[in-house]
Amino acid sequence: QVQLVESGGGLVQAGGSLRLSCAASGRFFSINAMGWYRQAPGKQRELVARFTSGDVTNYVDSVKGRFTISRDNAKNTVHLQMNSLQPEDTAVYYCNAQVRLDSARMNVFQYWGQGTQVTVSS
Repeated sequence: QVQLVESGGGLVQAGGSLRLSCAASGRFFSINAMGWYRQAPGKQRELVARFTSGDVTNYVDSVKGRFTISRDNAKNTVHLQMNSLQPEDTAVYYCNAQVRLDSARMNVFQYWGQGTQVTVSS
């Protein structure tokens, strides 16, 4: 199976920064899309930022200009640099990947990391 290991969460003051990392491991042919979602208490999980098929990046409007997603394809890793953090960014952040398992099948499968807590205090 494919595993997604997240790191970098923590507690910061408003205006501070954190850098999240997610590394995919296991046996697979390729990663078609990879990025970050978050879920705040009492709210639905939402997309934060991701690379999609065709290397298109997407950001939720509320983080544009503050967050930057980057990737290292050779290491199957994505990072999320979060600057100017606000209390509204407090959530559990989940890494997500859509993975093609082998060269013979074009099916893609979705995997989730365990989640990493980001807490921003006033």
